[in-house]
Amino acid sequence: MAHSPVPTPVAPAFPTPDVNELTRPYWDGLKENRLMFQKCRCGNAWLPARRECPNCLGTEWQWTQASGKGCLISWVVYHTSYHDAFKSRLPYNVAIVELDEGPRLITNMVDANETLRGDAQVTLQVGWEGETALARFRMTD
Repeated sequence: MAHSPVPTPVAPAFPTPDVNELTRPYWDGLKENRLMFQKCRCGNAWLPARRECPNCLGTEWQWTQASGKGCLISWVVYHTSYHDAFKSRLPYNVAIVELDEGPRLITNMVDANETLRGDAQVTLQVGWEGETALARFRMTD
């Protein structure tokens, strides 16, 4: 009796972002090592992308390049994977960084699970997951 070969397990795919007309400037900027955010004529700046200003609901905004510098506001280090694609990355962190220009974003800190601290100064370090560029940060102080 012939036995069928045992299939080789395939690692789950890393979740990919929804890149559309609205979000494309953000994702294209990261591919060029630039972090882009939206800024309204009322002065409010934000991430993630949306069609109207969350402050005044205006629709007259523009994409603006961030300096790539900011401050670590909060974080959590996961020791349990809630998605199969992250099992091989344990432990990993999820952080909130406030850019010097004001917007906050959810991100990851690079090589820093044990040394993370509030108010640490950080700088952008674009990371790649397959074909997708992601905004990640490294502590600078």
